[in-house]
Amino acid sequence: MISSPPPPTKTREEPVYSLVQDPHDADDILQQTKMILWRCFDQFETGTHFLAWARKTAFHQVLTYRRQKKREAMPLSDDILELLHDEVAKLNDTSDRRRYALRSCVAKLPVAHRQLVALRYYEDMEIEGVAERIRSTAGAVYRALSRVRMNLLTCVEKELKLEGAGA
Repeated sequence: MISSPPPPTKTREEPVYSLVQDPHDADDILQQTKMILWRCFDQFETGTHFLAWARKTAFHQVLTYRRQKKREAMPLSDDILELLHDEVAKLNDTSDRRRYALRSCVAKLPVAHRQLVALRYYEDMEIEGVAERIRSTAGAVYRALSRVRMNLLTCVEKELKLEGAGA
C-alpha cells in the first residue's frame, strides 16, 4: 500500500526548452541557470516563490544566449520572447496548482483506491497487471479506476475553486 505518489520526474517541459530552438543549447542554458541559482541562493528571499525566481533567472540566461547569438538570425524579437516567457510561466503556475491539488486529493483517497492509482499510474501497470496484483478482474479494476478518476477530477476542481476563493 502506497501512501503518496513519488515526486514527478524532470522532463523537457521546462520553459527554457520552449524558448530556445536547439535542445543542446537549452541544456547548456539550464545547466548555467542551475549553477547561478546555486551560487546566488543566499540572495533568495525566504517566503517568496522559488520557482518564479528560478524561471526569471533562466529567462535572463536565455536573453544572454540570444545576445551572444545575435549574429545569427533569430526568429523572434526579445519583446515577443518575453511575452512567450510570461505565458509559459502562467501555464506552469496553473500546472503547479493542479499538481498540488491532485496530490492533496490522492492523499485523501482510501488506501485501496490510492493503491489502484499508484499501480496504474505511478508503476505504469496495465489494467490486467493491476487486476492480477490485487486479485481482482480487469473489468472490476477498470470500473474502480473510472470512479476514482471522476472523484479525483471533482476533488481537484473543488480544491482549485477553494484556492481561487482564498486568493
